[in-house]
Amino acid sequence: MTDVIASSFRAAERLGRIKPSPSTVAAARVRELKSQGRRILDLTVGEPDFDTPEHIKQAAIAAIDAGETKYTPVNGTPRLRQAIRGSLLRTHGIEYSDAEITVGGGGKQVIFLALMATVDAGDEVLIPAPYWVSYPDMVRANEGTPVIVETSAHNGYKLSAAELESAITERTTWLILNSPGNPSGAIHTEDELAALADVLRRHPHVSVLSDEIYSEISFGGAPAPSLAAVAPDLRHRVLVVSGVSKSYAMTGWRLGYAVGDPALVGAINTLQSQTSSCPSSISQAAAAAALEGPQDFIAESVPVYRARRDAAVAGLQGIDGVMPLVPDGAFYLYVDCAGLIGRTTVDGTVLEDDQDVTLYLLDHAGVAVIQGSAYGRSPFFRISFATDLDTIDAAVAEIAAAVEALR
Repeated sequence: MTDVIASSFRAAERLGRIKPSPSTVAAARVRELKSQGRRILDLTVGEPDFDTPEHIKQAAIAAIDAGETKYTPVNGTPRLRQAIRGSLLRTHGIEYSDAEITVGGGGKQVIFLALMATVDAGDEVLIPAPYWVSYPDMVRANEGTPVIVETSAHNGYKLSAAELESAITERTTWLILNSPGNPSGAIHTEDELAALADVLRRHPHVSVLSDEIYSEISFGGAPAPSLAAVAPDLRHRVLVVSGVSKSYAMTGWRLGYAVGDPALVGAINTLQSQTSSCPSSISQAAAAAALEGPQDFIAESVPVYRARRDAAVAGLQGIDGVMPLVPDGAFYLYVDCAGLIGRTTVDGTVLEDDQDVTLYLLDHAGVAVIQGSAYGRSPFFRISFATDLDTIDAAVAEIAAAVEALR
């Protein structure tokens, strides 16, 4: 018999302020059910189903063959920094210097380090809802206070100037702006960004963390506009965060970057130097090839995402009790399921909230989605259409049958 050894582990206080990512938890539940032999149509993961383009993979192989397997500068190789500058100039017409660039192991790490470098206990960070699941917990982990700003359906759940104005206090440090947004896919127009900029000019103590990871997955024919380009006078207060994960199907390469005020970037780089030193040198070579090379992959993949969006929207709009928000970018649908709340399953269970709805769809339809409460708005659920049309069509059909069975 094996003796049980008592653990001496004592969690730090900060760990109690955060919880595991709901999307990670959902993905783990899907894997568990699949391992039991269940057929699960997984619409939870925000990960392109495309393979990384061949020229990017070949650039990584060439880097390995050339012995580019050593430490790099904390803020990335000269080639990568040049590629980042060229990409931002191409998409937004903004020129940045090396001193304004930081790179990390994915956009998530860069955001976390930016908050670590700037947020003290009691500082407030404005987060419009719906929001990406990790923003509030990253703020809490750094002893800040996430302030959730409710947005309105009539404005497409995008932050308005009036909503921003009413939320700012003397303790506000950051506004987190995500456009195109996860989970809504909403894109702030240039006029909307200009209106937010007018508010920000009246509150010079507020900086903006502009998460633009989905910038090029835009269904309007051009990359989503950036606040840094719309309001160049505020550029020193805007940290633009992006990466190669979504646009180039490189999620596993873990390479993100940000551009902004040199003092802030220097602080982030100092933290980076004491955490992972630098991102993978091979990932940096691949990311440089993605940013500086042919952009055919984006031109070809975005219409595919649009077709998937249109198919999912058309199917869901035909189901009584649910209503999808039509996204302008990214690859998610945020689906209003208020019409299902209060209805009863065949076994007599009442669906009381959107978590009940998602569990019902998983158990009775074999369709995995994520509850809207994880993103700060209820009752909704989020689906990812970063998967093939056959899976999307099958999932919509199963959802329709499960809803039809409700009383």
